[in-house]
Amino acid sequence: MSARARIRLIVGALALVAAAVVVGVALNGRGDGSPARKPPVLELSLLLGDDAEAQALRAAERAYDGGDAAAARTQFASVLREDPASLEAAVGAAVAAWPDATLERLRELEAAHPESALVHLHVGLSLYADGQVEEAKAEWTQAAEVEPDSPSAVRAADLLHPEMAPGLPSFFTDLEPPAGLSELSPQEQLAKLRRGAQRGDADEWLLYGTALQRVGRPLSARAAFDRALELAPKRLDAQVAAAVGRFDKANPSAAFSRLGPLARDHPDSAVVRFHLGVLLLWIRDIQDARNQLERAAATLPESLYSREAKSLLSRLEGIGT
Repeated sequence: MSARARIRLIVGALALVAAAVVVGVALNGRGDGSPARKPPVLELSLLLGDDAEAQALRAAERAYDGGDAAAARTQFASVLREDPASLEAAVGAAVAAWPDATLERLRELEAAHPESALVHLHVGLSLYADGQVEEAKAEWTQAAEVEPDSPSAVRAADLLHPEMAPGLPSFFTDLEPPAGLSELSPQEQLAKLRRGAQRGDADEWLLYGTALQRVGRPLSARAAFDRALELAPKRLDAQVAAAVGRFDKANPSAAFSRLGPLARDHPDSAVVRFHLGVLLLWIRDIQDARNQLERAAATLPESLYSREAKSLLSRLEGIGT
């Protein structure tokens, strides 16, 4: 896998992500309430896997994203010849054929795979491109409900809540990842972290939960953080992780109701203040986020969270309240 395609599961530029979203990074031009009247976006979420099929699917998606729908159709068709059961290829082929029977083909896939968030997401994206906004939102709601522990469900929530930052906030850990992890593919990283968690302690579960967040599996990440908290109920980082893991765009209070009391009980904790600031950025409460980040930056100035808070604050300069 190329360096560009590889995702870093543990060391992530969370502050950079948060800074980008508050200055108005758009969701691919979608989700602002008015149809773009362009071909639908393709969101296959191929984060894991490095076999020939996964590489071919990524290449086809890149072709489509680059405006070469004809090449994408050819590549998706090739994958389907090798693997007729590939749902990603079938969705990609339908979208790349736009507007030639795209919705009809996606509806057929939806009937055959009613529990697939991937399919519901793309039915919604195609409806949206066709100007059917309310129908699109209904499909995105279905995507979020039928397979909530998936990247497609996370993406659907983005489209349903364009007032918030895209994606979900991650718990940012200062734990050291296992040696050699960055040399592995994302799939191998996740497997290694899972094995470590199953025989390890709270540290391993926190690392595993962080990785699960990065690959779009929020419910599994929440369960991993809860396991860390069960093993170490008094550890503040485990409490923060369990709180952050409960962030839901449909109900942000599930996370804030835990982080708020932690901030009250640990007023000088950089890990608490930093994550509270990041969550506030996600709901675009910039002034309150800045206040929390300033408090994080002033606490233990050499700590990771203080440094990241300072970095984020520098990127927030000039942004209105």
